[in-house]
Amino acid sequence: MLTWDQKQRVVGFRNDYRSYEGDVFRAGRAYPIPRSPRSLDGISYRYKRHDYRLSDYLHRNSVTGMMVIKDGKTVWEYYGQGNTPTTLWTSRSVGKSVVSTLIGIALKQGKIKSLDDAIVKYNPDVRGTVWENVTLRQLLQHSSGVAWNEDYTKPGSDFARLTQCEAGADAYECVRKLVEDPARQSYAPAGSSWSYSSGGAWLLGDTLEKATGKSLSQNLQEMIWQPYGMTQDGVWHSYLKGKHDVGAHGFNATLEDWGKFGLFVLNNGVLPDGRKMLPDHWMEEARHWVRARNSVSASHPEGIYGYQWWNNSVPSGTRDAAPLHGLEYENSQWAIGIFGQFIAVDQKENLVIVQWSTWPEAEPSFDTRPLETSLMFNAIANFLR
Repeated sequence: MLTWDQKQRVVGFRNDYRSYEGDVFRAGRAYPIPRSPRSLDGISYRYKRHDYRLSDYLHRNSVTGMMVIKDGKTVWEYYGQGNTPTTLWTSRSVGKSVVSTLIGIALKQGKIKSLDDAIVKYNPDVRGTVWENVTLRQLLQHSSGVAWNEDYTKPGSDFARLTQCEAGADAYECVRKLVEDPARQSYAPAGSSWSYSSGGAWLLGDTLEKATGKSLSQNLQEMIWQPYGMTQDGVWHSYLKGKHDVGAHGFNATLEDWGKFGLFVLNNGVLPDGRKMLPDHWMEEARHWVRARNSVSASHPEGIYGYQWWNNSVPSGTRDAAPLHGLEYENSQWAIGIFGQFIAVDQKENLVIVQWSTWPEAEPSFDTRPLETSLMFNAIANFLR
């Protein structure tokens, strides 16, 4: 996947759920998002001294699907490169934000007692490893202090080795041994430093499954997918069918259901029947940006990471670009996956924006495609206000 060309990436992302074992999370009674179409053709943004419209943005960023939901209604949607409303597209690390939300539900249910519990309380497999005293909160915030090489350009990185495990036999045991390797070391005291880690995210999902006694897909189906009225079945990449799904990625669903998940988050986990699935103030806590070293910078002095959600606001000091404001860090949180997958949620604007892409790079520098995305989304928010 890391070495595919653009054409391969489109086909691969659209068929990811067919490439691996998967657990289906089934829809129940569907409640499609109401439609209130609007033209967004007049929207523009400025990037590196050039003005671009929405059509330019779609082309420049290899966008294969996009949906804008304002005040609970879909106002604009786009499908490209052969994608359709029934396409199941892979989320990459957008799935981390789904897992984070399931952690909140488990906390509300009492299956997890406290985010400050050491993960060994729920996952005895980590006893005797460097992870033993790491807390659930530190896993959520990627501040475990445990060394993990996430480099998408290096074939020998921990992330690349994880993907190699996924392509082989007995994926669960292979990944477990990789993440929980007794030789794995800490690089900093837990809680003191931020470093993005799909290994830690996998362990978070594994711990949630052990705390609840259910796979990620089963948790998702029972707690969100069916009661919130998602429109189509989805598939979660499984390492051991019916028991262990991938905590770091592997969530596949339609564009509308990505958007409906964004609405679930926007509405603080309140179901159509009025039941509240998330703890009070959970989404505010989820975007309480980590103040640990490396999360805070001159560009983002407020921090860039929360409970597996990103602060993707325009960096401080950005020049030759506009609009600089629209989705502000105090109110917005972004689920982001490599190659340009997004769910942006802004509770103040009552807005959800979903994007599928096949960027040429897995993780370009922030002042390129991620910045352009922030500017485009700001322009949409301002236009619809």
